[in-house]
Amino acid sequence: MSGYQVNGSVVEHDEEGYLTDIGQWSKDIAEVIAKAEQINMTDEHWEVVNFLRDYYEEYQIAPAVRILVKEMTKKYGKEKGDQKALYALFPYGPAKQACKIAGLPKPTGCV
Repeated sequence: MSGYQVNGSVVEHDEEGYLTDIGQWSKDIAEVIAKAEQINMTDEHWEVVNFLRDYYEEYQIAPAVRILVKEMTKKYGKEKGDQKALYALFPYGPAKQACKIAGLPKPTGCV
């Protein structure tokens, strides 16, 4: 297994880059993962990441993109829940890539 180098320690991840222990997640780790994903984290990115972490805490599942769009729209309105806007933030898939940065498991249904 491989790992992310964060503040002098190694945080293990699987072959796709998802943390093997979501309890090890921190904002510092998120920044390292985002950099590896070539994403420069902005407030909009953090809003999605924090939403996903809250969603996971409540439902114990990482949402697929369709559910992410629906729930983001419900909570933040159509502009922030827009699928194109989410793909602009996370080009390799708003659910898949954002969940990785959020330290969550790969969403169900993502290939």
